[in-house]
Amino acid sequence: MNWRKQGLIFTTDRRLAHSRSHAQLPLLDIETATGNWRIYFATRDEQNRSTISFIEVEPGEPKKIKYVHDRPLIQLGALGTFDEFGTMPLSLVSINEDTKYLYYAGWSRKFSIPYHNAIGLAVSHDGGKTFEKAFPGPLLDARRDEPHFTGTCCVRKEESHWKMWYQSCTKWEILDGHPEPYYHLKYAESSDGVIWERHGHVAIDYASDTEGGICAATVIKDSDYRMWYCYRKARNYREDPTSSYRIGYAESIDGKNWQRMDKINTLTTGPDQWDDHMVCYPNVNVIGDDLFMFYNGNGFGATGFGYAISNYEELDD
Repeated sequence: MNWRKQGLIFTTDRRLAHSRSHAQLPLLDIETATGNWRIYFATRDEQNRSTISFIEVEPGEPKKIKYVHDRPLIQLGALGTFDEFGTMPLSLVSINEDTKYLYYAGWSRKFSIPYHNAIGLAVSHDGGKTFEKAFPGPLLDARRDEPHFTGTCCVRKEESHWKMWYQSCTKWEILDGHPEPYYHLKYAESSDGVIWERHGHVAIDYASDTEGGICAATVIKDSDYRMWYCYRKARNYREDPTSSYRIGYAESIDGKNWQRMDKINTLTTGPDQWDDHMVCYPNVNVIGDDLFMFYNGNGFGATGFGYAISNYEELDD
């Protein structure tokens, strides 16, 4: 895959109270009726709390921004809930022209570790302009055989069943004096998109003992399943560009068992200053004969998000 970088699309101008920094986890939605392009993302306030917002852009030319939403899409959770300190967009499923399911990450804080994540659900009945939380609690959280956290996810609705590829934390370790999480990608299934069956099946595992994080799956399906995700080393990934996030690629026949093929993916860091340290959180979409990848660069989205294009037919070369 020869990804051609198209540059930066959006970064916050810090004028809005809920959006002082970051434009993280870009997620494209194309309205069925109008063809309008909306890109959801997470942004942070002065207390480092994330909320979901969106921009609308010119179809096919996402650097031409037509609208910037001026308030959080959904509110933070009540005291003590799983999303009290943050919400971030993860995956969007269109049920019909009006109804959409938005799976999102909720953030809470703990004493011995800096954060805890779980996956929640919000529902739109107006084509994605507004959302309401489906439940006050999460759909996926820590459980008896997954005792840490669940984070990012990608969800696909396929005829009578649903598939999810989700981030699962396997442990925390004290590295260089600080607690650091290790996480990889697991697989789950559902009949309705709400109640999920988890059997602990690992979709994308660590490639080596030095790898520490695999997350942000995005999956498309043609003759096979194809997945993009980001991966990093366990140590020094915030400071050292050689240890920081890169974007990987994998293929599967059944969507459950995957073969990592990271070297096929050519999108890497630089030379622009906004993504010369890391590339992460890919969101890949088939649009005509092309693949559009929306992604973050340095600082986990602190510098905003941009996009790259590849020819869809190159996947079979």
